[in-house]
Amino acid sequence: MVQSSKKGFRTLLLIAIVVAAMASVAFAFSLPGMGKFEKVKAVAGSVTIPTAKVSDGKAHFYKFADAGKEINFFVVKGSDGQLHVAFDACDVCYREKKGYEQQGEKMNCLNCNQKFAINKIGAASAGGCNPSYLPARVDGGKVTISVNDLKAGARFF
Repeated sequence: MVQSSKKGFRTLLLIAIVVAAMASVAFAFSLPGMGKFEKVKAVAGSVTIPTAKVSDGKAHFYKFADAGKEINFFVVKGSDGQLHVAFDACDVCYREKKGYEQQGEKMNCLNCNQKFAINKIGAASAGGCNPSYLPARVDGGKVTISVNDLKAGARFF
């Protein structure tokens, strides 16, 4: 009798630990800065991001809310020294809503597993499964994206 109650207690304890761990992970991803996307807001018709924040060679993912729709994009500095900006979607795979992840010097489509050189992300590589080009200006220590350009990509999301 004592043996089975110890076993039951251990099982309940294990279940409680697993549930607590899962709740912690879910809570962490709901905190600002803890998920894949950082929320951004427009001021005077544009979204601005400090270049210092996105110049580390890592892809930085952002989310812009417009009329109940969340429009996702990323900014990443390539080995060419340039900042590359694109929607977190493409013309081909956007319906799956999986987006991209960085793998070294490439962005990988999480739906079809195609890889795209960061240095080639831009207006010249539009179409297909490439990260969909998002026009942006880089000057004065900031990346500036117009709300109209963001809204033009709403169809992907």
